[in-house]
Amino acid sequence: MKTLCFVFRKKNPLFFSIEKVFEPLINNTIVSGWKAIAITVPHYSTGIPALFRNIFYLRKVKSDIFHITGDIHYAVFAFPRNKTILTIHDCVFIRQHKGFKRWLMNCLFLKWPVHYSAYVTTISEQSKFDIVKYSGCDPDKITVIPDPVSAHIRFSPKEFNSTQPVILFIGSTPNKNLDRVLEALKGISCILEIVGKVDDEKKRKMEQAGIRYRISANLTEEQLNAKYTEADLVLFPSLFEGFGLPIIEAQQAGRVVITSNKSPMSEVAGTAACLVNPLDAISIREAVVRVIGDEEYRANLIKAGFENIRKYGSSAISEEYGLLYKKLISVSP
Repeated sequence: MKTLCFVFRKKNPLFFSIEKVFEPLINNTIVSGWKAIAITVPHYSTGIPALFRNIFYLRKVKSDIFHITGDIHYAVFAFPRNKTILTIHDCVFIRQHKGFKRWLMNCLFLKWPVHYSAYVTTISEQSKFDIVKYSGCDPDKITVIPDPVSAHIRFSPKEFNSTQPVILFIGSTPNKNLDRVLEALKGISCILEIVGKVDDEKKRKMEQAGIRYRISANLTEEQLNAKYTEADLVLFPSLFEGFGLPIIEAQQAGRVVITSNKSPMSEVAGTAACLVNPLDAISIREAVVRVIGDEEYRANLIKAGFENIRKYGSSAISEEYGLLYKKLISVSP
């Protein structure tokens, strides 16, 4: 029996999207006939010594195929290049740095790992474009396989509260665009449900704007599902993403989605979301007002959402990865 090893970063309670993505893949029947194992590195990627310690730790692992699931891209150097698949979710980490640190991050986490790996996968055409742009990689080496929607997020019917809707906002990093959302929601009767860490300055802004809010973090899958169940709409006007998992999670839950008119959010949402200019608070505000006030519009978006998420089912995504594993094993000595 061939062995397939999934390699994960050290777990961080604040960041768990990668683990969510690959859980159904590991458990899915597409890997039947494989002995699937999961390895987590012991150290966070904070400094060059930690990177080397993780690589040396992984060198003892034996498998027929190694799949680095994201974030710790440098982990490919622990394994034979002709047996290694690398998944890159986005290139946000490149955009966040400048000068020498940007060059170093590009080399260690993108350019060198991409060229070393046998195959590279990513989750959207936008991410593929960014990988090619920053690494100089041959586009044909990269396969786009989107994220699957989590089975933990379940449809739950809910009568829309147009008097004081619960607006679910997932994430609190700068790219999530919370500052413009707060500006957009001034004067709108709502409850802003934020999943993520929020500093005192933003709390003061919400209080000054008269925005009722609730904040939670470190949620389990069931707790996150409960947030979707309680929500009336999901607001996700992100400035940049590798994919935008909350979009399809909201659609699976049967909630209206407002998201950015930029790729990859617009391609993930398809025709099943209200698209806004994320750089314009007025655009975000107008979308929220329309969704709250137009019942027929909401119903049409929810219906289109159910159609859109079909292509993001875990079985379909697992099958795409399965084909890539078979392709790699067929050419490996």
